[in-house]
Amino acid sequence: QVQLVESGGRLVQPGDSLTLSCAASGDTRTMRAMAWFRRPSGKEREFVAVIGWTAGSTYYSDSVKGRFTISKDHARNMMFLRMNFLKPDDTAVYYCARTDVMGSPLEDPGAYGYWGQGTQVTVSS
Repeated sequence: QVQLVESGGRLVQPGDSLTLSCAASGDTRTMRAMAWFRRPSGKEREFVAVIGWTAGSTYYSDSVKGRFTISKDHARNMMFLRMNFLKPDDTAVYYCARTDVMGSPLEDPGAYGYWGQGTQVTVSS
């Protein structure tokens, strides 16, 4: 059974840094990419970043490019999101997601078949 578990979310101040983790379990042999999405309160879920599981190529949304870094530990089946220079607009529930499908638009939540339960990040002074 595939399972994704996020951790690391908490309350931080503007300008702070924070690292989120996502642990993947179950059969990971067909995993193609993993991504982070977020859902601000009262808004739609939005793409944050994605990493190819084999090659490690990355892609970011314009709103986080240069501030956030997505990475993976292939041996431990874990993914991370290092978030620097956090802003109040980064406040959201952050979700990790997995896709086993090649060729899907990776910014589209519909491309992902597996999701974690989410972890809350709050940026406030």
